[in-house]
Amino acid sequence: MQQFNPAQHPHRRFNPLTGEWILVSPHRTQRPWQGQVEIPPQDNRPRYDPTCYLCPGNKRAGDAENPPYSQTFVFENDFAALLPDTPFPASSSFIPHHLPPSGGSSLTLTSQPEPGTCRVICFSPRHDLTLAEMELSDLRRVVEVWVEQYLELGALPWINYVQIFENKGAMMGSSNPHPHGQVWANYTLPNEPAQEDRSQADYWAKHGRSLLADYLELELAAQERLVVQNEHFVVVVPFWAIWPFETLLISRHHIPSMDQLADEERVGLADILKRLTTRYDNIFNISFPYSMGFHQQPTDGQPHPYWHFHSHFYPPLLRSATVRKFMVGYELLAGPQRDITPESAAERLREMSEVHYKVGLSSDS
Repeated sequence: MQQFNPAQHPHRRFNPLTGEWILVSPHRTQRPWQGQVEIPPQDNRPRYDPTCYLCPGNKRAGDAENPPYSQTFVFENDFAALLPDTPFPASSSFIPHHLPPSGGSSLTLTSQPEPGTCRVICFSPRHDLTLAEMELSDLRRVVEVWVEQYLELGALPWINYVQIFENKGAMMGSSNPHPHGQVWANYTLPNEPAQEDRSQADYWAKHGRSLLADYLELELAAQERLVVQNEHFVVVVPFWAIWPFETLLISRHHIPSMDQLADEERVGLADILKRLTTRYDNIFNISFPYSMGFHQQPTDGQPHPYWHFHSHFYPPLLRSATVRKFMVGYELLAGPQRDITPESAAERLREMSEVHYKVGLSSDS
């Protein structure tokens, strides 16, 4: 009987943050591809686009006009998914939906009002930049705005969770190429943070330590999934990664939320984000698409000492700039699955330069 080799044989990996298993099938990297091929977008945007509804001074889709902003700019989303004037849930919490009887079923369908608010953060007035291409000082300002939004929205008595995120690229559903992210603030704790909340609380109760602090210790010892690090943060391809080049950014210092980052740690966050996103762009020499978001403690006024500040990056590209990972079939009906191992993805990212590929192109020309 042959000996098990995780670099060759199908196997499952456990995600302690969510309690889910992920199927890894490394042998499938050899399969031919005759599926959908994406057309990489032309990344030749101007510094200012008069037709862009996020550029300074332009009219937005909702008819409001942007001020002539010169740094990071925040505004209420004109087409928000959450609305602050939504009625609050009653004390009974759930609203039953009474349907016609069908064979004496005891099932009750319920819903619940969800007040909240959504904001857009324009990272830069320049239309042609991304986080990877921004100056470190400007990226540091973005970090400060994230902290301000977390504190401001989290202080509202009816907001119990603040989700800060960025969808980069049309492939990830971004409707505008101008560098921007979003903040959605919820009355209730959404599904993914709720799963992480339970897992981190359980681990803390059993061991008296942070789950991610202990995980980070394992990764620093193993080295094989490390991507990039600085004095304050470490980026790894997590052992349980689902997306091909998925990464997990973890603070070395165990803090529950970004507002507790010291000034030098905020500089460190800007630094690690620039270095990571530059490596992403350099994999296929394109503006690499991804969804990124910070996970941190709820803002319900309760202590959450078990929460450990971190960020997830979920990029869809698989083999090249034109071949993406699809979450279909087995993934939708059974469970997450990946082909390339997290170790090989981390090695690929480690090999990437931290000098953006466009710098090389401009010097050649």
